[in-house]
Amino acid sequence: MTSEAKPLSHSEVAPLLEPYLLKREAGPSAVVLAVSGGPDSVALMRLAAGFAAAGRVPVTVATVDHGLRPESRAEAKTVAAWAAECGFSHRILVWKGRKPSTGLQERAREARYRLLAGLGAELDASHLLTAHTMDDQAETILMRLSRGTGVGGLAGMRAETPLAGIVLARPLLAVRKDRLVATCRAQRWPVFDDPANIDPRFARSRWRKLMPALAAEGLTAERLAALSVRAQRAEDALASQAAAVLAEARLASGKDSVTLNGATLLREPEAILLRVVAAAIVAIAGARTRPVRLDRFEGHVLGTIRSALAEGGRGKLTLGGALIEIGPDRRIRFSPEPPRPTEVNERRTSRRRRASFPWQGGEGHLD
Repeated sequence: MTSEAKPLSHSEVAPLLEPYLLKREAGPSAVVLAVSGGPDSVALMRLAAGFAAAGRVPVTVATVDHGLRPESRAEAKTVAAWAAECGFSHRILVWKGRKPSTGLQERAREARYRLLAGLGAELDASHLLTAHTMDDQAETILMRLSRGTGVGGLAGMRAETPLAGIVLARPLLAVRKDRLVATCRAQRWPVFDDPANIDPRFARSRWRKLMPALAAEGLTAERLAALSVRAQRAEDALASQAAAVLAEARLASGKDSVTLNGATLLREPEAILLRVVAAAIVAIAGARTRPVRLDRFEGHVLGTIRSALAEGGRGKLTLGGALIEIGPDRRIRFSPEPPRPTEVNERRTSRRRRASFPWQGGEGHLD
């Protein structure tokens, strides 16, 4: 960030927020604004308040109290007061229960979205708005890249994402954080600084500290954001082609199995083969789909499965929650993986939140 950043003008803000805040036919029914009290989310809330109440959809501000710092409850109540100044109702959502000793930020993020989506359902809201910025996008891409992501991971966060029956929208994703900070300062809007943002225990904080050095070498937030847009285009094209190939290759499907024509899959590039197998696993395993490391997934699909298909041999393996059987007729049958011992299931469940979904190429959670 630089001290030269300029506050956002109304002409810049209007096209970003109007699609979510203004009443219109087939538009949003109601929205929830996620506001932690930091400069990004406070700017989102205050800028949203600039739209005349008469033309706005119902807006509820929500603050999640993770209970990780002694002052978090008081800060949430202060945000409630700020929301009242804006003319918005406010809800404090509390993350209850024991907190994990590892993967804290990821588990906190999961709890946050679960609570916010629950509130959205309670209020019959169509959209949940967060204040993710271009800087957040850049950090996300770098974090995923360091973990060995694929194209889907490089796509980063989407401007809109389905979330438990509502739409998670990030209207400020193309805006630099320093401009939101400059806006808060210019308007004298009070904000909170979360010490977790600079805590070296957390990967995102460490990447944030590295950003200025990377930018000096040309790897700026703007270029990383542009990469995400290009990756999204590639991801969408690959997903579309994979869906078409899956439909073409499907020989039979039922409640307990999906059978594909392996000869059809052999004609496809590796990227499509990987995605078709992944889609078949998800189709049969459903909610019991188990995350798999991307390199392991690639090894099984491009090694075991493709080799068996090419040689007309037999093959059998479990992957991602599905039992995959390849016959000499080059048919691939996917069925639910047999139950595992309780202790193994519990161990795998404990890892589920930290693993990656290989067909997404990134992490199996929202950022």
